[in-house]
Amino acid sequence: MSRKIARDRFSLSNERASAVDWETEIGGGLRSVGVGGGITGHGGEIIIVDDPVKSSEEARSATYRARVWEWFRSDLWTRRHPNASTIVIMTRWHKFDLVGQILDDEEINKDWKRIRFPAIAESDNDILGRKVNEALWPERYSTADLLGIKKVLTPRPFEALYQQNPVPREGGAFKREWFIPVPSEPLNMEFLVRYWDKGGTDGGGTFSAGVLIGMRSQIYYIIDSIRGQWSTHDRENRIKLTAIADKERYGSRVVTIVEQEGGSGGKESMENTTKNLAGFRVQRDLPHGNKEARAEPLADQAEGGNVRLVMGPWNEEYLDELESFPVGKYRDQVDASSGAFNRLVNQKRSTIF
Repeated sequence: MSRKIARDRFSLSNERASAVDWETEIGGGLRSVGVGGGITGHGGEIIIVDDPVKSSEEARSATYRARVWEWFRSDLWTRRHPNASTIVIMTRWHKFDLVGQILDDEEINKDWKRIRFPAIAESDNDILGRKVNEALWPERYSTADLLGIKKVLTPRPFEALYQQNPVPREGGAFKREWFIPVPSEPLNMEFLVRYWDKGGTDGGGTFSAGVLIGMRSQIYYIIDSIRGQWSTHDRENRIKLTAIADKERYGSRVVTIVEQEGGSGGKESMENTTKNLAGFRVQRDLPHGNKEARAEPLADQAEGGNVRLVMGPWNEEYLDELESFPVGKYRDQVDASSGAFNRLVNQKRSTIF
């Protein structure tokens, strides 16, 4: 009897029985369309998007990426039944592909969980519990095999196809491999600068970022990066709490540098920050030149092997931003890093320290 029930349950309706649009006799079914395909009048408990971008060429097209996003947001997302589940499966060809857009949208991304299985494990926090450099399926492709593939593909397409870590082709001021990871900074750092690039929007818009860089024997250590979308009040509170933590760890050796934006608003904001940091070493910075030019000295030293990155949970997001610079959506950590670096090396230390 159970077999008869199963057959009845999964018998196809005579009215809808095509491979891309079918329904069972007792209700429920599937409708399949391509990107941009019409789904008006249809809804679902489970919505699956499988490879909406078919190639790197499509991914590089801003027009096509916008088309996919608009279709997902305006058509597909509105077709969800209450408590519906949505699954997106795709190769991450571009940082601002569909997955990137979902993760960046504060309303849509609230209940999403990102699952990424890099072919080669990147950290001790690997989702599968693998060790660093351990292959995903070693019986089929060993780490040596994958590294051989990487040499043929070059790093960028390998990162996209095998690591699911898209790196915009248009970037290139910084390369991830230039930043040599170290477990910690050395003791007795000679000079330390925490540089703040300030934003002022609570929960959206621009970010604020504070990057701490130290120097020891002409080697530069990127020690920490703090980043968030805070209101003006929360930002000032975060800057002060960070100054307190830096002083507790390094004493009075840390100088807090704050970028002052132009105009009377920038001057007033700087005055408020200075008052907020009474008792700490704080100075303003009035940067000159464009962001790309200000980032070049740090990029040169990183390429020359003179920059170390202290390992921490913030590293991946930090490196993603640097690697996508200057065309990435966000530049706050780049600006803070180049500001800290330039204050360390381009000014007379007697005026800073």
